Amino acid sequence: MDHTDVIFQLILHGGNARSLAMEAIALAKNKDMAGAQDALRRAGEELSQAHHHQTAFIQKEIAGEKPEISMLLIHAQDHLMNAMTIKDLASEFVELYSHVHAGKEAGV
Repeated sequence: MDHTDVIFQLILHGGNARSLAMEAIALAKNKDMAGAQDALRRAGEELSQAHHHQTAFIQKEIAGEKPEISMLLIHAQDHLMNAMTIKDLASEFVELYSHVHAGKEAGV
């Protein structure tokens, strides 16, 4: 896989993870906690795929292959870090909605 392919894999999997994390929030808001948990799991899988490509890219640099630092690479890394942050926040939202919905059902 060449340099550009790796960059696009980071963008692809990061974007998928971000979308799934946002979907998890929407599902939790609508009381579909099982769906929310599944979306978070799938977001984690997408982030794992992205991390796999990122790690391979980093290992090449460690081995002496200096990558070309481009705006596209910077964008991919930014995209991935944003997805990771949103996934972490989505986990918190899902947990929060779980407590909110449980409280409403208990009449609190």
